Amino acid sequence: MSGSDSQEDKALVAIKAALDKTSVSTKRKVVEKFVLAALGSIPWVGGFVSAAASLKVDQRNTEKDSLQTKWLEEHSKKMNQLMGALTEVAARLDNLGDTLDERIQSDEYLGLVRSAFRTWDRAETEDKRRYVANLVSNAAGTRLCSDDIVGLFIDWLGLYHETHFAVMREIYRNPGATRFEIWEGLYGAPTREDSAEADLYKLLIRDLSTGGVIRQERETTTDGRFLRKRPVRNRKLSNSTMESAFEDSKPYVLTELGKQFVHYTMNEVVSRVGS
Repeated sequence: MSGSDSQEDKALVAIKAALDKTSVSTKRKVVEKFVLAALGSIPWVGGFVSAAASLKVDQRNTEKDSLQTKWLEEHSKKMNQLMGALTEVAARLDNLGDTLDERIQSDEYLGLVRSAFRTWDRAETEDKRRYVANLVSNAAGTRLCSDDIVGLFIDWLGLYHETHFAVMREIYRNPGATRFEIWEGLYGAPTREDSAEADLYKLLIRDLSTGGVIRQERETTTDGRFLRKRPVRNRKLSNSTMESAFEDSKPYVLTELGKQFVHYTMNEVVSRVGS
């Protein structure tokens, strides 16, 4: 057995001991596979467990302000967060029913778990880490879309900032909102057009539009094909100013892909797409 495998085994034992103290009592083998997949995706976990064990052995020879001690103190906070996330997701998996055991143990699902927890480890905010946990849980029990699309959602969680997610939530709550109404719902009165805040807001809308998350609302045919907009002829003199970052006539909605992303990651916003 390699040193890396040994470290992962030690980490697994530590996490399993924590899970044993929770209400998770069934699906033990299923939960263990999920936990091992998550642990194996985070490089520092094995090193943390080994360093903690060696520190206990050599405690008399270790200065309290040593680099190893400081590293352990910093990572112990993240380890507690990781254990909390794993316990929460394991409890959800425990409640899904035996019919989904095969899905949870499949290579496809465990691959998503590894990718998701790598994103969890790099997440800057607690909200983003919560979205990862939601996604992993819902990917086990909900099959609205393929695993390839779930993998895309994991990429989105790594790519987008919390301010992007705030815009998504606002559009989900108020479909058809204009840029003015989205900003007003998030921040109140608009700022100056030449401000850094206005530049950032235009960037957020552009990122989400080109990324396929949001779009301007358009009419469709009965078979779902988008209708072209008829050009509006304005005989008045053209306006001398550029279009506002807070334009108030073009409504925005989530794309169908954007709605599925919200469903999989933001359970506190929506319990089911279209509900």
